[in-house]
Amino acid sequence: MLNLERLRTLDALARHGSVSGAAEGLHITTSAVSQQMAKLEREVGQRLLAKHGRGVRLTDAGRLLAEHAARILSQAELAQADLEAQRGQVAGELRVSAFPTAARGLFPAALADLKERHPALRVRSRELEPENGIRGVVRGDLDLAVVLDWYNKPMPLPDGLVKALLLDDPADVALPAAHPLAGRDEIDLAELAEDEWITWGEGEFCHEWLMFTLRSKGVEPIVAHRAAESHTQLNLVAAGLGVCVAPLLGRDPLPGGVVTVPLRQRVRRHVFVVWRADADRRPSIRAAVRALRAAGERVGGAPGSSAPESGSPAHGSGVPQEGVRTAAPAS
Repeated sequence: MLNLERLRTLDALARHGSVSGAAEGLHITTSAVSQQMAKLEREVGQRLLAKHGRGVRLTDAGRLLAEHAARILSQAELAQADLEAQRGQVAGELRVSAFPTAARGLFPAALADLKERHPALRVRSRELEPENGIRGVVRGDLDLAVVLDWYNKPMPLPDGLVKALLLDDPADVALPAAHPLAGRDEIDLAELAEDEWITWGEGEFCHEWLMFTLRSKGVEPIVAHRAAESHTQLNLVAAGLGVCVAPLLGRDPLPGGVVTVPLRQRVRRHVFVVWRADADRRPSIRAAVRALRAAGERVGGAPGSSAPESGSPAHGSGVPQEGVRTAAPAS
């Protein structure tokens, strides 16, 4: 009989590509990973790992068993979800992530609500950029991730994930108070062609969105400063060092010396939560989605015209629509 925990270790090795990565993902030591794999090799009577430089790689037998392990673990999670749904109890541990402004703007209210309503549920949260949050859910390191995309640039999602829209988050442009356009009712992006921009890190989804959007307006952006955190960007604007996009979520309070002006073409980002389809029926997932949606409504960004996205499966996931609706109930 194959041991489930050892299969989980093999699955983590296949997904992370290294013993250290598997150990980090499983929250165990590297020696524990090696011990589990040695026991699994004895159980199956075949070598599953081979040395590769300073690390290891899966053998043909290892890859074959890893493919089965992924399916077995998915089925085991589905069974666990069904048992939890039958009990109807919101309990156990829930691991969640959000990008920084969502962590600041949604998590305090949502997680406090979960703690009050479901004291038997232990929530562990962390800040992660959207791409890393999605990878964490796919790998099984996270149960839920709050992520985003923009009105003109969707975030690609892997198969097997379910998503529910939390809010549409409008964004303005933030200018130094002394900027010539600071008194305007609205601004076109093309009018900022000569301005220096404060943006996110190279390669981050939001940075790529800004470059794409400015260039679609015929503006070749002048990037002066980069900062991952929106409040750092706004403080650089306050110092007169450039302009930046300022979404509403998690924005307040604005630092002194900063003015926000709406853009003529309304800019918004979609904030949504994703989880694995095989965890669809877990009461803790449902409870967390309800709490996050309620927090989204409280910050004034309830879903509007994009509401039909709510609770829809990731593109091509093949998740039955009925199962998605029950997993993401209205708050």
